[in-house]
Amino acid sequence: MSLPPDTLICRNLWKLFGSRAEEHLKSIGPDAARLTEAGLVPAVRAVDLSVRQGEIFVIMGLSGSGKSTLVRLLSRLIEPTAGEVWFNGQNLLTASEAEMTQIRRHKMGMVFQHFALLPHLTVLENVAFPLEVQGVARREREARAAEMVALVGLAGREAAFPRQLSGGQQQRVGIARSLAVEPELWFLDEPFSALDPLIRRELQDEFIRLQSRLKKTIVFITHDFDEAIRLADRIAIMKDGAVVQCGTPEDLVLNPATDYVREFTRAVPKAKVVRLASLVRAGEIPGGITRLSARATVAEAGPAFLDGAALVGVDDEGRALGTVAREDVIRLLLGGEA
Repeated sequence: MSLPPDTLICRNLWKLFGSRAEEHLKSIGPDAARLTEAGLVPAVRAVDLSVRQGEIFVIMGLSGSGKSTLVRLLSRLIEPTAGEVWFNGQNLLTASEAEMTQIRRHKMGMVFQHFALLPHLTVLENVAFPLEVQGVARREREARAAEMVALVGLAGREAAFPRQLSGGQQQRVGIARSLAVEPELWFLDEPFSALDPLIRRELQDEFIRLQSRLKKTIVFITHDFDEAIRLADRIAIMKDGAVVQCGTPEDLVLNPATDYVREFTRAVPKAKVVRLASLVRAGEIPGGITRLSARATVAEAGPAFLDGAALVGVDDEGRALGTVAREDVIRLLLGGEA
């Protein structure tokens, strides 16, 4: 099966903070130590990434690793020192500021850790605000906003003000507002990190539900590996401004490329990252047994084996791919190899 096309691509992307950054990069070259000696801060170093249409691509790393700077480069909220950024075949670095404004208004959605809701506007008005900026007629924008409010589970709270909402509800409004413009590409920079663990888990569930319906192309920033493996199709791990490994959660946990990635993923149980798709055995599909998404992890599927010896893995359209054997799941749940 062919992979979906790449929506977003960056090549050899650099961001150096400091005076005469471009000049120093050309004269010194990609030597981070020498660039630092020259008084520059290498925030993003030689990053090559591609984000496929419809996938959740997670960029993660510890504080100061460069992940938030990278996402701002990808949306050109800040200018790179060198490199290329391509969105749907267009080189964003050659786009004028007016063109970038239109791209951000109509094709990109953004959600950040701080909700930045307008306190004097109601939930409905906050969600409709980007459509108002676009010049959409009031009746149309309010209808669209009401649809998004319902989508994130806040129907009935349209007339509430931000101060009357919990932190989790405010973040749902932020998500609804970013979706109102029907973006092709959705950037989320640690959107749940300021929330309590229970609310955070609830919003992760909501996020997964939304993505199953909307199929957006998403770049999601987090420093929480548990959150990353729960949400991601692929993960890029950053350290000191560079991407040290990119792959599926299974790739990172089962085949770490560096000691840093190995340490980063050391405490993660394999059952939390290995998906049923990796364990599916082709063959005749028996009737009357449990069917689960092939995207489900072994840990998520484990309880289904209490009532039967096998289950069927299905794709996103519900088509059966094959069976998963009880012994394969038990081995991983007990800490064995995939």
